[in-house]
Amino acid sequence: MKNMTRKPTHPGTVFLEDVMKPLNISVTKTAQILGVSRKTLSEFINEKSSLSPDMALRISIATGTSAESWMNMQQRLTLWLAEQDAPSNVVPFSLKKAS
Repeated sequence: MKNMTRKPTHPGTVFLEDVMKPLNISVTKTAQILGVSRKTLSEFINEKSSLSPDMALRISIATGTSAESWMNMQQRLTLWLAEQDAPSNVVPFSLKKAS
């Protein structure tokens, strides 16, 4: 993955800002719509938990978007976070062809 200088936005923040706020819908009501607990949704939109495939499916069904687009947001964030603490003791394989 190419080095990205800016931290990708958490999918929970995107869901909060682009779905919940414009619809003026509460955490409690949104949790009911998605079929999850209020605590589960709250942890997600407050960036305390990652997006699960199950939650991505629920959001995609409720919003008419693709689960893959939501999972891609999470993957970009997860990889960016890993890159911030990339291991320094990994030695690249020698890919020379045997003679």
